[in-house]
Formats: sequence, C-alpha cells, structure tokens
Amino acid sequence: MTDLAPFALRVSFLTLVCVACLAACTKEPPRALGTLEYDRITLPAPAAERVVAVTVREGEQIEAGRPLLKLDPTHTESELAAAQALAQQQREALIELRIGPRSEDIAKARADLAASQAQARDARAYYERLLPLAKGNNVAASDLDHAHAAAGNADGQVAAARAVLDALLHGTRPEQIAQGEAALAAAVAQAEAQKVLLSKLNVVAPRAGRVDSIPYKLGDQAPVGSPLAVLLAGDAPYARIYVQEPMRANVHVGDVMRVHVDGRDASYLGKVRMIRSEPEFTPYYALIGEDAARLSYIAEVALGPDAANLPAGLPVHADYVGPGK
Repeated sequence: MTDLAPFALRVSFLTLVCVACLAACTKEPPRALGTLEYDRITLPAPAAERVVAVTVREGEQIEAGRPLLKLDPTHTESELAAAQALAQQQREALIELRIGPRSEDIAKARADLAASQAQARDARAYYERLLPLAKGNNVAASDLDHAHAAAGNADGQVAAARAVLDALLHGTRPEQIAQGEAALAAAVAQAEAQKVLLSKLNVVAPRAGRVDSIPYKLGDQAPVGSPLAVLLAGDAPYARIYVQEPMRANVHVGDVMRVHVDGRDASYLGKVRMIRSEPEFTPYYALIGEDAARLSYIAEVALGPDAANLPAGLPVHADYVGPGK
C-alpha cells in the first residue's frame, strides 16, 4: 500500500497539469467590439449670412420641427423680389407674344405701305417723263440716272413695307412663343429656388434628438456648407460593432445580441439592424491575439429604451445570443 501512494500522487499531479494545459489552450468565444453611437445629423449653412437668432442649447433634447437658429434673410429676400419681378416680366412678355400684334400696329403698317406705294408711283412717273427728253438730249444723263435710281429705291420701300404688313398679319411664330415659355419657366424656377433658400434660413430640426453642437454663435457668419448644428437623432443609441470572421456566418439582420457597456454592470439586449457584406480591416482596439490578422464586418445593433440614457462614444462588446423572433 505504501508503494502505491507516490504513484497516485504523480497521477493526480499529471491530471491537474493536463487540465490546466487544456484550459489554457481553450480559446475564448469571439466577441464583437465597438462603440455606442447615435445617428448624427449635420445641418449645413445654406448661405453665407449672419446668425441672428439661436433658440436651443447644446445638450438640449428637442422634437422634430423645433427651430434651432435663424440666419439674416435681408439679402435673400431682395434676391427673391428681383427673381419674382423678372418672372412677372417674362409672364407679361409671353402674353404679348400669344396675343400677337395689335390692330393699331397692323393699321400703321398698311398706312406705311400705302405711302410707300404713292412715293413709288411718283418716282416712276418722274422717271418716265424724263425718258422722252433724254432722246433729244434735253436732260442730263446724270439726272436720268438719278430718277431711275429713285424709282428703284421707291419700289424697294414698297416691298419692305409689304413684308412688314405680312409679318404682322401672320402673327407670332410658334418658335417665339416656345422661347417665351422657356424664359418664363426659367424665371419662375429661379424665383422658387430663392424662395426655398429663404425658408432654409430658418434652421429647424428634421428629426427628434439631442443637440450635440452649435459651432457658430449669435452674430457669427458661417461659410456656405459649414455645419450650423449637429444633432444626435434617435430615442436610444445603437452599438456600432466589428463582427469577427468566426462570428460572421451566424450573425444576420434581426438576430439578438447582448451588448456590454464599459463601466456598466448591466447588459443590454439589442437586434442587429445592419451588417455589411464587405469586410473591413480590424480596428486597432479589436486586435486580440490571433484575431489581429483577421477581417471584421461592421454591424449596427439597435438597443431598446433601457439604453436611452447611455452617452455616445462608450466602448462596448457584444455577444451573439440567437436568431430574433
């Protein structure tokens, strides 16, 4: 019996060593690391105008449609008035084209034609009176040539007056009306664009959320396109995570994930609302052991109302729970 005791001790020691080695060699199940995020909405400056009113504070919870700030509308109102005046001018010009020439203009053209015809008859008669005199050398050749040219010029004046009358009688060409319609449409569109720009000077919240930043203060003049306000939209944050390659085959949109937030003892259940089909390189904070060389897939996990008070930017890790119902 005494000879078996050391042998039993050795077996027990070897068993413990094997168990320890197996425990050390066992890999932890893969985790998806990430951060808490909100949908960020940036409202750019529509025009380089001065900020004349700011009605919210940074960090304030607001509802959709809430006025945030206002830009000086003076210049844009002037541009809108000019555009509307131009549109009215083009509208009246198109009406004139569609109506055609006035009866008074036609009557004047007829009178001009009659006067031209009378002058032409007089010039032709004078020339014909000089012809017999020219045979007897009783009139200078230059006078005869001048009378002939005057008669021809009078005939040309008659043709021009008749063409003017014909143009008035035929009315406005369809191409001119089409050009007038196009000019009116362009002027109206320009006026509408100015009207839309004027409405954008009153910056309102497109969605409910929290005011994250108001970069420009009262009296500042922001360049066009600069962010006037940044909102964090949504009733609760979502977890933006990087799903490691071993997990990717099991994770689908609608699946349930358990999200653990650094600094919080409680965990939060959420559903996968999006997962990319194209892989991303693993972020630096997800480089864990052999996973450093693996690719990850960006996914978003929507959290419930119990996570509404969590701030954005906190580190999280998510565990796969199972398919969603």
